[in-house]
Amino acid sequence: MSKFSEFKNGCIELIPLQIGVFPFGIAFGILGNESGLTNLQTFLLSSIIFAGVSQIVFAQLIAALTPGFIVVATVGIVNLRHILYGITLSEYLKNLPLKWRLLLAYLITDEAFAISQKRFSEKKKNNNMHYHLLGSGLTLWTSWQISTFLGIFVGHFIPDSLNLEFAIPLSFIAIVAISIKDKPKLLVFVVSALLSVIFKDLPWNLWIIVSAIIAIFVGIFFSNIRKVKQ
Repeated sequence: MSKFSEFKNGCIELIPLQIGVFPFGIAFGILGNESGLTNLQTFLLSSIIFAGVSQIVFAQLIAALTPGFIVVATVGIVNLRHILYGITLSEYLKNLPLKWRLLLAYLITDEAFAISQKRFSEKKKNNNMHYHLLGSGLTLWTSWQISTFLGIFVGHFIPDSLNLEFAIPLSFIAIVAISIKDKPKLLVFVVSALLSVIFKDLPWNLWIIVSAIIAIFVGIFFSNIRKVKQ
């Protein structure tokens, strides 16, 4: 496929996930203001950190007057899952020039990873596949900036009864749902969901990375058993 085709497909395939992402961005814009951040600070968080959950954690810690080094460390720990994303995608991106890898590393989010990893794992591979990630990443980046802007300036007109906070888990459910296509992936989903409840009280949101790593190993073990039986 051509560069444009890969880029276009990345953009189009991410659009359905905006059902969860856009309200999420609006909710963050509202939260930023309520946390005492200025409009500019709230907006810049969406372009500098560009990671929804981490931005919420950042805003909440700032509102609680948490020391700076703890804020940075906590946000870093919450984003540890991106190490897993990087390891997974390195197989497809390792031969790209450094400038490409830096750009794509910035654009990788949960949603963009889910969409583009699905494309990368297909049998029809070519040298232009990274444009798919560029398309999905830029689509989400643009949506996130617009929704944050709306949350900042019109969020106070939105009634609390709409419960925009529900968009946060909704967006992640949408990500997971499109990737469950076989029993090992379903097992990983179920195990990680159960473990996230069990480990929810771990400090610094470590339940995210701990649950994910354990579930991945369970999925690998189950897949190996299936291969042996076959």
